[in-house]
Amino acid sequence: MESSSMLEHFAEELRLARATNGLSQATLAEALSYSGALVAKVETSERRPSLDFARRCDAVFAADGRFERIQRRISREAVVPWFRDWAGVEQETTALRWFEPLCVPGLLQTEGYARALLTGGGLFAPDEIEQQVATRLDRQGLLTRDRPPLLTAVIDEHVLRRSVGGSEVMREQIQHLVKLGSALPRVRIQVVPSAAGAYVGLGGPFVIATSRQGEDLVYLAGQRHGQVIDRAEYVRQMVEVWESIRGEALSHRQSLDLLAEVAETWI
Repeated sequence: MESSSMLEHFAEELRLARATNGLSQATLAEALSYSGALVAKVETSERRPSLDFARRCDAVFAADGRFERIQRRISREAVVPWFRDWAGVEQETTALRWFEPLCVPGLLQTEGYARALLTGGGLFAPDEIEQQVATRLDRQGLLTRDRPPLLTAVIDEHVLRRSVGGSEVMREQIQHLVKLGSALPRVRIQVVPSAAGAYVGLGGPFVIATSRQGEDLVYLAGQRHGQVIDRAEYVRQMVEVWESIRGEALSHRQSLDLLAEVAETWI
């Protein structure tokens, strides 16, 4: 069975058990020690239940391990195409390790850069572009909230040299990076200089998110959708790739100096 149908199976079993026991979502949430919002999302297949969530369902409903068995079948899937869930992961994370060899990471983009990037391919209608720009800018509130995650963004120097939207947009974007990297103590920006030559990062962009429980997830962005991968072995390998990439990058301070220099070249 594919993961989406196992996911729906879990959601259906949960709704059924809750109805049979005459519980509201709020009462169940309280019994599980999870938020009502999360219970609602699991019941509509919008969120993958964690192992802990499944075990608590088994305990509350005396279900003899049924929820855990379904949850393990969801997790056994090699790759779960799960973009809807990434926005949720991003909001709940305590740390993001983000590598981008191609463009400025979404959380650090200016409005002009984001719009130029989305317009460039000619894939989206004007109203779709505006909606995506608004969503992207909205996500950035994450960086200035009360307890923001620690964001470490490593970008390739080529990102700073590729013209997206022309000189003015590029200068504004790079100055924005300098500003964020200087003003926000929980944002670190590092640049892999062109002199690094061939390095493991040329394999493509990825993000490693760390949850409040200390679990890591890897997000791979595709052309039209992304996927979140939580297989332990895969995550471990990507942490090694990340360490290798950071070893090629300039320090945060050196990177801000380079950014300030490159901004001046976009005139």
